Amino acid sequence: MNLHKAGRATVVAVVSLTLAACGINSVPAAEEEAKAKWADVEAQFQRRANLIPNLVEVAQGAAENERGILTEVTEARARATGITIDGDDLDNPEALQEYAAAQGQLGQGLGRLLASFEAYPQIQSNQNFLALQSQLEGTENRIAVSIRDYNEAVRQYNTTIRTFPDTIGANIIHGAEPLVPYSAVTEGADVAPSIDMTSS
Repeated sequence: MNLHKAGRATVVAVVSLTLAACGINSVPAAEEEAKAKWADVEAQFQRRANLIPNLVEVAQGAAENERGILTEVTEARARATGITIDGDDLDNPEALQEYAAAQGQLGQGLGRLLASFEAYPQIQSNQNFLALQSQLEGTENRIAVSIRDYNEAVRQYNTTIRTFPDTIGANIIHGAEPLVPYSAVTEGADVAPSIDMTSS
């Protein structure tokens, strides 16, 4: 009877170890890590979107000549905040590409806005603008870090679901699909914006 119990305990231990090695826990843990990192990306984009109205308000009084760029940034912000991605959409490349394109347009508009402000020394003396500009530049850095961290979490998740033995649990138990890394899809992002300071 004791031999029978010992045999049963051995079988249970072997099955438990086999299941543990097959991605039962590692696949959902990696997926949740990627989703958490995506939430960080969204938080930084939201922070940027929240700063823009303040930046525009301060800049409008000092930069009437740049109203077109300010309007473009405001419209790009509306488009960027109108597109949302949640954890369930992280395996949809089209949705991520649309989101990245909207965020890229907003980033381009902000680049042109900041470049035009550098041409106006009187705006640089405005302490409110300088403080907002600093926050916005810090936010752009945070966005870059968040995207890098998200892409690393996606890489780890995608590696987990494709490598043995985790692939067994990923495919059979979880039905795991690869997640899509975030990639900027801004056309002409490698070209510095040109600023025409002549009044029409």
